[in-house]
Amino acid sequence: MNTARPPLKTLDSALAELLAQALPLSEVDDLDTFEADGRVLARDLVSELNVPPRDNSAMDGYALRCADVAVAGTTLRVAQRIAAGAVADQALASGEAARIFTGAQLPPGADAVVMQEDCQSLDDGSVRINTVPVPGQNVRRAGEDVRLGATVLPRGTRLNPAALGLAASIGLSRLPVARRPRVALFSTGDELVMPGTVMPAQLPPGAIYNSNRFFLRALLQRLGCMVTDCGIVPDQRDATLNALRQAAEGHDLILSSGGVSVGEEDHVKPAVQSLGSLDLWQVAIKPGKPFAYGKVRAGQGQAHFIGLPGNPVSSYVTFLLLVRPFLLRLQGVPEPAVAPTMVTLPAHFEWARADKRREFLRARRNESGGVDLHPQQGSGVLTSVAWADGLVDNPPERRIAHGDPVRFIAFSEFMV
Repeated sequence: MNTARPPLKTLDSALAELLAQALPLSEVDDLDTFEADGRVLARDLVSELNVPPRDNSAMDGYALRCADVAVAGTTLRVAQRIAAGAVADQALASGEAARIFTGAQLPPGADAVVMQEDCQSLDDGSVRINTVPVPGQNVRRAGEDVRLGATVLPRGTRLNPAALGLAASIGLSRLPVARRPRVALFSTGDELVMPGTVMPAQLPPGAIYNSNRFFLRALLQRLGCMVTDCGIVPDQRDATLNALRQAAEGHDLILSSGGVSVGEEDHVKPAVQSLGSLDLWQVAIKPGKPFAYGKVRAGQGQAHFIGLPGNPVSSYVTFLLLVRPFLLRLQGVPEPAVAPTMVTLPAHFEWARADKRREFLRARRNESGGVDLHPQQGSGVLTSVAWADGLVDNPPERRIAHGDPVRFIAFSEFMV
């Protein structure tokens, strides 16, 4: 019998295979723009107007014709006063200025605005211009922000506060967004105990509190998912099958932590295989080597299945690296945009333990512009994740000396 294990998958190949399965959800929600933060656009947003619609003032001051002010100290008659929102249809005649306020439309004939600090209002109703203006000075041109017919936000954009403001600026009170992914979350293992059910002093030997359930649920919700918390599934075949059947009905993804290591004896693998299909991957990353992807079918329903490793740091890191882009792709975010942005920073630590796998080290930026490393990098040390503000992406077989450049991914990048 050939018991040789298949070679480890690179992270890039594992992600590519996973994203190939993530066909974007077809359903579209029509959502109030106020409620669309974090959602993904299902269609391009095309402007039906110029923004701003007409030339307007960028300052409080005086609108004028540059040809009338050849030298500093020129006096002009103030012929009109224009506030923001007022109609400015009275043309400026030669030798005239208009008192104008920020955002107000320029009157016909005006080609510049001089801010009020460079002007002196005189008792006879005129104004002295103490500087020589140039055409376009302090003027916001019509359409300089958005042109009529322009695509201001493309399909697949994950909306943030600035994007919502931009949508509102072209008059959109409602937005077409991808339906939120429905995710069933459950944990496996008779050793797991929920906080609050047993006091620490009474925790039985071998039992541990279920921390994965808490951070996975929070990470899913931050990605806009609707989460059904299925709790802890007992280590029993019938219970596991029943949980999977129920989860496959009405969910897009079933996410489990624990029980996906090669050779591990549990009921998740045979249960998923009996209801659909399952591939067990060994990904060449540390932490987080064991990973499972499959599909579960029950009744009229079918759901993707992803099994994360049980160790909390491994589960956290593999979620960020593989599950997060999968869920973004389900919502229609284009593949290039699902990757977080990396920056290069100097290492303010030494790392002599080069590994054959690509490592993701828990680290934190410091006031000196470098990166510090948490002293404990074990896959069960959840304090390293809570302490860190990002990950050092260290290539295989690489030792790090103090001062070496390292690739750093801020945790905030995964939350965008």
